[in-house]
Amino acid sequence: MRADRLVSLVLLLRRHGRLSAAALARELEVSTRTVLRDIEALSAAGVPVYAERGRHGGFALLPGFRTELTGLNHDEALALLIAGSRRGAQAFGLGSALASAMLKVVDALPESHRDTAADAAQRLLIDPDIDLLSRREPTEEVPDAVVAEVRRAVFDGHKLRIHYAAFGRPPSWRTVDPIGLVTARGQGYLLATRSGEDRTYRLSRISAAEELDEPAQRPDQVDLDRAWQERSTRFRTGGDQITVLLRVNPARRQDLLDTALSVHAEEPDPDGWLRLQVSFQDARHAEWALWHLATNAEALTPDWLRTTLHTRAKTLTTHYTPPP
Repeated sequence: MRADRLVSLVLLLRRHGRLSAAALARELEVSTRTVLRDIEALSAAGVPVYAERGRHGGFALLPGFRTELTGLNHDEALALLIAGSRRGAQAFGLGSALASAMLKVVDALPESHRDTAADAAQRLLIDPDIDLLSRREPTEEVPDAVVAEVRRAVFDGHKLRIHYAAFGRPPSWRTVDPIGLVTARGQGYLLATRSGEDRTYRLSRISAAEELDEPAQRPDQVDLDRAWQERSTRFRTGGDQITVLLRVNPARRQDLLDTALSVHAEEPDPDGWLRLQVSFQDARHAEWALWHLATNAEALTPDWLRTTLHTRAKTLTTHYTPPP
């Protein structure tokens, strides 16, 4: 860890020219005393770092000093900088490592490309926290110690013991064979098997983890994209699915298909609307989907869904009765 921090310190000085001990401490997430010790270690190793006194002083490198890093061209570095802006590193507890890597990417550029690539990266935003309607992308915090232990077990190919709280159940310990890690919409997931059965665990529901010495029972090669798709399919087709017969305005057909699990039948009605038979994950999913379509859709069956939507609309109407 200290070797990586020393490299990051050098790259920060190369990037900014001069930084105070307090500024370096903030960037490296360590104490000022640790920064001073690191400066001494660099000087002892022959790195030409020196201190400037005064109000605007700080630490700097002698002009012309350059670390020995493999060079990248402009587009290669830009691609890495943009990839580094995505949330996967945060979900897997690699945020600080990502920051260090990005410094190295910038430093590895030829002198003539360094500033332009960094500026270009600032002008491209990938997966912002909110969309145009100010809806915030869901994210979940996972303790670094937990995700680090999970990550080690995945990479080392060892069994993993986790304290996991499944939805609606008290937390309990279980031993799994980790296969890989996936991030989707800001959420981190552990793909594993337990007693030979496929299991998917949300990282935010793991409160403690312990890598075991025993080798995991898993194939040597894995196609995570395919495994994720298969598990997603099983999730969508399982549970308490319900089938709904409904009518929908053709202009909102795609909105319906974007949320429904599947379409079993479709035909036009005489008035130009479409009559469809679709499946939803459960009753709550069906109610949510039809409510958001408002008067552009009408549930025909089952009767309980019509009653639920009617009651909800009546309650809302009563709540917003205009004053006399």
